[in-house]
Amino acid sequence: MIGHPFLKLFTMNINALITQGENQLLESVTQGELMRLFQQSGMFHFDLQPVERTSITDLNFTKLDQCFSMYEIDLSKEEDKVRILQNTDILSESGQVTVGGLLMFGINPQRYLHNASITFAHFVGNDLDEELLDKQVITGTLDIQVDTALAIIKNHIRQPSRIEGAKTVDQVFQYPEKVFRELLVNACVHRDYSIHGSRTRVFIFDDCIEFMSPGRLPNTVSIEKAKLGVSFARNPVILKFMENLRYIDKMGRGLPMVYRTATNAGKFVEFSEFGEEFKVVLGF
Repeated sequence: MIGHPFLKLFTMNINALITQGENQLLESVTQGELMRLFQQSGMFHFDLQPVERTSITDLNFTKLDQCFSMYEIDLSKEEDKVRILQNTDILSESGQVTVGGLLMFGINPQRYLHNASITFAHFVGNDLDEELLDKQVITGTLDIQVDTALAIIKNHIRQPSRIEGAKTVDQVFQYPEKVFRELLVNACVHRDYSIHGSRTRVFIFDDCIEFMSPGRLPNTVSIEKAKLGVSFARNPVILKFMENLRYIDKMGRGLPMVYRTATNAGKFVEFSEFGEEFKVVLGF
């Protein structure tokens, strides 16, 4: 469970904000909906919240040492490790691990964040009711999820080719690896982790591959703006450490690159929102 005092207080006093004749829909706003509203406005970042029942013992110090060594800090020799981890938003002031800290450096993040993972499925055909060739749930920290999912995608996508002299030549267009990597990183870094009941999903069909992540685009970012590289840091802790690990550059070049690669090859590409999800479809 993850709680936030401000949200609880806001929920308790929501009726005070409703005056006679105003929109009565406010009366039915849930705490989860308020949380997502605040996230979209930039007032609240879920990855900064403490995860209940966690402590410093849930962190992988081998991985932390590797990360901090990039800044010439030997964490193993620091006396006040807790303060350093709190200053970098890995631990909260209460000593519990933050959502971002757990997803980047946790020993077993899914012990507490059950659906902070990726569901992969490969269908034989073009619809969800077709035969299921393979299904996997990819867990671990976010960098491991991205690397594992990328390897699985590469293994499942057909690559018909022919031999020309000493070279193997692809017979059909193949998306470069960076396209799939970008979409996986985007889904993991920018998804809404406050939506506990949904996983990031990657589905392969005969005619396309779909990437779906929980959480709509923030209010300041439209579909058209996303194509041009306008971005928003929903999860600043996750974003910071994924950038440090060279998974992202924060320059907004990823989705434009995906869109340009597909359109230049004459392939179908679609960015869309459906319910509380953001979806990218790439045609084969």
